[in-house]
Amino acid sequence: MSKAAPRNGVPPRRPGEDDEICRVCKSSRYLNHDLHFLVNPECYHKMCDSCVDRIFSTGPAPCPIAGCTRTLRKQRFRTQTFEDLKVEREVDVRRKVAQVFNKEESDFETLRAYNNYLEEMEDVTFNLLQGIDVAATERKLASYAAQSAPLIAQRDAKAAKERNNQNAQQAAQKEQALLNRSAADRASMTSIAEREESHNQSLDALAADHRTDTKVVLKKSTARRTAAEKARDRQQQQQQQQQQSQQPGGLDTAADAEVYRIEGLRAVVEAPPEEPYDPFGGSSFAPSYYTLQPHYDHPWLDKARTDPSIVAGGYDLREYYQRTTLEAFAGLGCFLEEEMGERERGKEDGDGMVATEGAAMAAGGDDVL
Repeated sequence: MSKAAPRNGVPPRRPGEDDEICRVCKSSRYLNHDLHFLVNPECYHKMCDSCVDRIFSTGPAPCPIAGCTRTLRKQRFRTQTFEDLKVEREVDVRRKVAQVFNKEESDFETLRAYNNYLEEMEDVTFNLLQGIDVAATERKLASYAAQSAPLIAQRDAKAAKERNNQNAQQAAQKEQALLNRSAADRASMTSIAEREESHNQSLDALAADHRTDTKVVLKKSTARRTAAEKARDRQQQQQQQQQQSQQPGGLDTAADAEVYRIEGLRAVVEAPPEEPYDPFGGSSFAPSYYTLQPHYDHPWLDKARTDPSIVAGGYDLREYYQRTTLEAFAGLGCFLEEEMGERERGKEDGDGMVATEGAAMAAGGDDVL
């Protein structure tokens, strides 16, 4: 296999070799395996941690890379996350823009207004990444950030609360898993100890030539094991109740107040208080023709109220009131003459249609219509 010829007397570098050499002190990771590289989001020039400590420990200083005029600070240096520095820079720019353009689709009246908002956010991101009108874009982004400062703070607090709740929930789950594991270990150790104790008792009984009934020993061991299991179950129930009482509360769902000017935003309206649940959806079953009374005076009803053969089985006379009044008023609104007239007219129309079809068939017509 042919090798690449040296250029100007310098052998070509291997792929990725530039990432292993500090551009300031020329230290190589090949010779120093503990070499650690850092980048600064101001210019994204990579240098080793020794150069960072040596140059920037006394305060801000210009970037030592030739051609770079940015002023860097030591506290802003961090470890590189992505292998490609272009990807690293793009992720940082998008995170910075997303902190300002943080509205959701529910904040806009129409989908077109939300799409225009997303397009504006992408234009700002593209200009910052490609270096197009950087000064004007930065001023626009700063203006938006100043106008939406309360909303940004409110949503950052909400996101922080969500993260805290999630972390607390994960910690509670880990703690519960540890408690369950320790309880299982204790139960296993208790069971082993009980088996060993039963075995030793059996051996002692045989050695002393006592004819101890093995069933009695087993019954005693089973009783002790049952008591231990009950105590362990009570302890687990108490731990679960304590864990449920310590879980964090729900998240706030109040609508965020709109503070900065973007076209097409929907007005924030507070949700009305929830009404009591109605399984019938507001439908009323109260009778419209009469009002049912709780008591009716009648000799037969007075006798039925005290008749053991009627009330002994739990029968309530109010059911009789409801049924009889419903039967009495069930015919109101029904007019038999009108219904009979409509039925007769429908019958006559049907007879005429049948006669027309018969005449057409007799004349040899294929289609009645």
